[in-house]
Amino acid sequence: MARSAVRTALVPLAWLALAPACAVRRAPAHAELATVAAQGDALALADALEALIARGEDTPADREYAYGVVRRHDEDTVTATYARAVVTGRLVEQKGLLAANLVPAIERFARRSRELDPGFRDGAATRLLGTLYVIAPGTLLRHGDSETGLDLLEALAATRPDVLENHLRLAEAYVALGDPVPAEPHLCRCLAHATALRQDDQLLLARIAASAGPFTCADQPSAAGR
Repeated sequence: MARSAVRTALVPLAWLALAPACAVRRAPAHAELATVAAQGDALALADALEALIARGEDTPADREYAYGVVRRHDEDTVTATYARAVVTGRLVEQKGLLAANLVPAIERFARRSRELDPGFRDGAATRLLGTLYVIAPGTLLRHGDSETGLDLLEALAATRPDVLENHLRLAEAYVALGDPVPAEPHLCRCLAHATALRQDDQLLLARIAASAGPFTCADQPSAAGR
């Protein structure tokens, strides 16, 4: 099947759901976010938010609070720029189509983090950027499109096949673009080691596999994706 512009509702990185540009900074639902924020470490705050999201415990107030804090961090470092890309993306994921103007910020900060250190956290900025290029409308992006994103994710999975999330994001991209067949080996790899994924990524894997349609993994006798 050709790589079409079809995009399925795959979360957690479905950045077609965009956020308002000006989030009201209010207290987080989880007090530990404020404790981490007081340390002045944008990456630590992004990690604390991600931990809540992974467990399915985050609230809209948590994402809004984290965004309000990290947007004040203008350090040109790999950690600060990555944190801003991640937290902005999480707010965008939550809020809806009211702030398409935040998508360029995700692209800008992810690109800068990647420029500063492409190997940071096993290519985390490349995963984020590749997924963004696949999911977000091209009109909101300046430096890439779905083909660019797919190239980034394919290269990352090829050079770091040991990182399971690389296969998850590549499978997500193929399925989102309406081309599930090349996603199958990556889905099978993820399914075989699903417990190594974060809880939210396990849920994402299940959704991707269901969207891909019936397929069979060589080491699994039963068909997956049904």
